[in-house]
Amino acid sequence: MATQYGQGYGESGFRRTGSRPHRIPVALRAPIEARSRREFCYLLLSLPIGIAMFVYSVTMFSIGAGLLVTFLGIPVLAAALAGCRGFGALERARARGLLGLEVAAPEPLRMNGRGPMAWVGAVLRSGTSWRHMLYTVLQFPWAVFSFSVGVTFWTCGWSMVTYPLWFWVFPTYAGQGGIQVYADETHHVYLDNPFEITVTALVGLLITLATPWIVRGLTTVDRLLVHGLLGPSRLATRVVELESDRGAVVDTAAADLRRIERDLHDGAQARLVALAMDLGLAKEKLAEDPQAAARMVEDAHGEVKTALQELRDLARGIHPAVLTDRGLDAALSAVASRCAVPVVVDVDLPSRPAPAIEGIAYFTVSELLQNVSKHARASRAAVDVWRAADRLLLQVTDDGVGGADASGGSGLAGLAGRLDAVDGVLVVDSPVGGPTRIIAELPWRA
Repeated sequence: MATQYGQGYGESGFRRTGSRPHRIPVALRAPIEARSRREFCYLLLSLPIGIAMFVYSVTMFSIGAGLLVTFLGIPVLAAALAGCRGFGALERARARGLLGLEVAAPEPLRMNGRGPMAWVGAVLRSGTSWRHMLYTVLQFPWAVFSFSVGVTFWTCGWSMVTYPLWFWVFPTYAGQGGIQVYADETHHVYLDNPFEITVTALVGLLITLATPWIVRGLTTVDRLLVHGLLGPSRLATRVVELESDRGAVVDTAAADLRRIERDLHDGAQARLVALAMDLGLAKEKLAEDPQAAARMVEDAHGEVKTALQELRDLARGIHPAVLTDRGLDAALSAVASRCAVPVVVDVDLPSRPAPAIEGIAYFTVSELLQNVSKHARASRAAVDVWRAADRLLLQVTDDGVGGADASGGSGLAGLAGRLDAVDGVLVVDSPVGGPTRIIAELPWRA
């Protein structure tokens, strides 16, 4: 089953804010756009900065490597790597300002102890430091190439497209009819007649229109270099994500424990206390008024049934027995039967996922169906569950009033946070007026 999103919605499930279409096509306005000027400025700065970084890193590394026969080579290498990290900070700031590329700072040095030698050891052990040095070496030849290509196309394009405005310089000051395109001992070819001048301007216009896209392609390589070598490592990024997810899981578990404690205290516990008091009164009246005692025992019997139902509901909220015994199909069918609107459940799974994923899928659908009952004002709903590659997909749809929003402090935002804690995704497509389609993706773990 394929996941489809409503028209006007991106992959995040939220409506994209549309902007007014520009009257001038992007291909014609690209040469004068601010973005093109910033990217061209980036290429111009890349060459002098690249030269400085290359000279520094190669010189310092050569000195440090040559002095490794003595103790002085180690601190020199550490200073070289520290300087490369400084250049990396400069390059991230330059990419952020001119290319709009946001690259997070890499992980800090992990020092085992204090003092200069601990710092030297941390710099030399850091893979980030060596990646920064690799960037200073690789960026230089690319800067030479991109600078040459970018400046050549830019100057040729604008000089040719403006040739009708300045070709008079040649006959007036140079003693020739125009730009010389060919010459030998007997022939001289100049761009000096109206047709040739017009063709030159048209060719220059084509080059000028193409230059921003060529520069954009060149800066794409710079983006890859900055993002790949100057940002945090994939392992460090994953560690940060896992730390954040662990915090979300801990907060969720604490909230669930508080909810269970509150439900027990306000519900079953209070009812059982009242039941014990009623039974005590019935025991006292048993001898003097057996009929009144019998009525009190009868009432207590009803309270016992109510308390048992509350405990069953509480246990179902923790982990229902039907989910453990029969899987998602039966458990979701039971949830759907308690919904305020008719719900069609379609579960198509080749096997059962891991219990943890199965439980998260169950509670996700339960909460979404509760939202349908309370807020959607729908006449019908549907639940679809299927597996696509290594993902478990859940889709809940209804024909209600729509307007569901996963931003802010809504219940959907909390649900999205729970899913994110296990590498899951929540996509909301709910235009005002309906219908609403909410898709949850979870990793498939057998």
